[in-house]
Amino acid sequence: MADDDKRETTHFGYRTVAKDQKALMVADVFHSVAAKYDLMNDLMSFGIHRIWKRFAIQCSGVRRGQKVLDLAGGTGDLTAKFSRLVGDDGEVVLADINDSMLKVGREKLRNRGILGNVSYVQANAEALPFPDNTFDCITISFGLRNVTEKEQALKSMYRVLKPGGRLLILEFSTPRFKPLNKAYDLYSFHVLPRIGEMVARDAGSYRYLAESIRMHPDQETLKSMMLDAGFDSAEYFNMTGGIVALHRGYKF
Repeated sequence: MADDDKRETTHFGYRTVAKDQKALMVADVFHSVAAKYDLMNDLMSFGIHRIWKRFAIQCSGVRRGQKVLDLAGGTGDLTAKFSRLVGDDGEVVLADINDSMLKVGREKLRNRGILGNVSYVQANAEALPFPDNTFDCITISFGLRNVTEKEQALKSMYRVLKPGGRLLILEFSTPRFKPLNKAYDLYSFHVLPRIGEMVARDAGSYRYLAESIRMHPDQETLKSMMLDAGFDSAEYFNMTGGIVALHRGYKF
């Protein structure tokens, strides 16, 4: 049998691809959308993503002097909030696997005068380049569904959390009401790609977005995955009818 036939596969949206290719394909998506990322977030969520992120901040328990990892932090919305919360004595690390997103985030935060307590690291969630027991809090916002080996990423996050630390996963999830499902599917697969084409000149990336959401584990499955990865307790909060869920796990 040829080597290509032996390669393990995974999903890229609804497509089946070799595992070693998914990261490159996801990277292409975010290289394409980085420049218009913030604008598209506002348009496709009608601005509601700000409320989802505000709730995640409120649930984080982050205090002055703590160390926070904003993983898959993109353009730095959460990093900006955490920078104020931890103050001069704390530190926030904005990490992203995609250098285009990291550059946009760095420029955006520096233009806002957020400098002293923020650092930037290009990192893969599956193998975080930090010592054990480093962070008081880790957040990953709308990034976990793009990770190839989610179980490995969860274990990596658990490893770098301090005892007493918490992980918050903000992610698209499974709507709880059937009538909402139909409207959500119509918007996701027909309206969203058209907005992407008009604004970002990229319908394909936003079609992948819709597909990747459907392939992501539902609320209970992700909670079980967190417990299996070592977290001592896990819970979740549905928002906007379950279109988005915030999962919170603790390391004791």
